[in-house]
Amino acid sequence: MSTAARSGTAICPGRREWLFEHWKTMLLIRRAEETVARLVESGEARCPCHLYVGQEAIATGVCAALTTQDTVWGGHRSHGHYLAKGGSLAQMFAEILGKESGCSAGRGGSMHLYARTEGILGTVPIVAATVPLAVGAALAYKMRHEPHVAVAFFGDGTIEEGHVHEAFNLASLYRLPVIFVCENNLYASHMHWSERRVADNLHQAGQFHSIPGERADGNDITQVWEASRRAVDRARQGNGPSLLEFRTFRWRGHVGASFDLDVGVERRGELSAWILKDPIARTQQELGDWGELQEAAARIERDIERALEAAREATSPLPARVLEHVFVKEAPCAR
Repeated sequence: MSTAARSGTAICPGRREWLFEHWKTMLLIRRAEETVARLVESGEARCPCHLYVGQEAIATGVCAALTTQDTVWGGHRSHGHYLAKGGSLAQMFAEILGKESGCSAGRGGSMHLYARTEGILGTVPIVAATVPLAVGAALAYKMRHEPHVAVAFFGDGTIEEGHVHEAFNLASLYRLPVIFVCENNLYASHMHWSERRVADNLHQAGQFHSIPGERADGNDITQVWEASRRAVDRARQGNGPSLLEFRTFRWRGHVGASFDLDVGVERRGELSAWILKDPIARTQQELGDWGELQEAAARIERDIERALEAAREATSPLPARVLEHVFVKEAPCAR
């Protein structure tokens, strides 16, 4: 419970407005994810879907510290990153349903989301691929003297990949404007961090490369935003990359809609404890005035219903075009 809630005092108007806006973003992500879960359960969505339920404060807080021109790179669990950065809800649903109006024209599904004008240049399902992509974008910004920042979102298992450390070193060596955001939900697929690591020290993973690290509560929107803002300021000032570890927990399995189950493997029963740390409920408690929140929640539900209906009514790609964008078309030889 917040200090204000315990004391019975009101929070300042500016902070309340800020919290309210970001509570709405988190709630949009949550309700959209629950909708995707229903599509998976019914079989209407046929592509693999990795849900972000429980982690909404991280995408929301990080993206709140960025501009539209800054870019984010997400992995297989990136519906939240896409929506927090401003991606179209209708286009996301259409992509998951394999429709032409999808953000990747129905060719990518849940794990390949794209919204160039919002700074989402692609989400990728390959573990740890976001890290070198973000570093490459940051290198381009520095070479072009552009004041932009690139953000790589990744899970705790990513740190165990070799090319991550190669990318860390390059980013540090050239003081690139990139932020490495580790969403530590304690599990890499099915394995708890303690089964893979000697110490609980992911925020220190960049120390060998002289990258400062910080750990914060990933279920606290304010902590996430404040840590992200410091990292963004450091990057824009030419002081190089930062590594942020946000502790959180995914409520659903590694893939699919089931609660606390990973392809039939039950986890350690932590879910009940983490539900009490729900980032949306915590923010809601500080905001108070449930009537206003109910109105906003109803608007979000209507937006989701309209977006899903538009996605369902959209046309499917023509089978004859399946090989488009797969093979390079040879250009006429120059003479």
